[in-house]
Amino acid sequence: MAGLLKREGKAVDVFDRFDRMFDEWMKDLPFRRPTVFGRDWVTEDIIRVDEYREDGDLVIRAELPGIDPDKDVELTVSDSMLRIEAERREEEKVEEKGYLRHELRSGSFSRILPLPEGVSESDVTASYKDGILEIHIPSRAPEPANKIAISKT
Repeated sequence: MAGLLKREGKAVDVFDRFDRMFDEWMKDLPFRRPTVFGRDWVTEDIIRVDEYREDGDLVIRAELPGIDPDKDVELTVSDSMLRIEAERREEEKVEEKGYLRHELRSGSFSRILPLPEGVSESDVTASYKDGILEIHIPSRAPEPANKIAISKT
């Protein structure tokens, strides 16, 4: 019973104590997503994306339903990061009572994603169809290594 401690009449496994300490520590970290009533409310305001490779190119598909891509979406590239910013506006405010549920979101949404090295804004193309913004980033062939001549002295 070397791994057990006696505390208030109960045997407590040392590893269980470490697990609980680790769990408590993880709850306090800033990257942990808070929840409200079991729902992850942080992800409600970020743009959800799929990223995959197609023929060697990077493809990013962003979910942006109900947004006019000409007026309400902005894509920028800087410091090897792609920034997607969008805004959904409420067309008209309804002041009526009697809503059973009011979940349609409006406001600003954004997402910042890392890009492969050497990608410039001119490399990025985007299209929008049926609420999906599709972004294509061509892959670049790695530059060949330059041989360096070694002189004898």
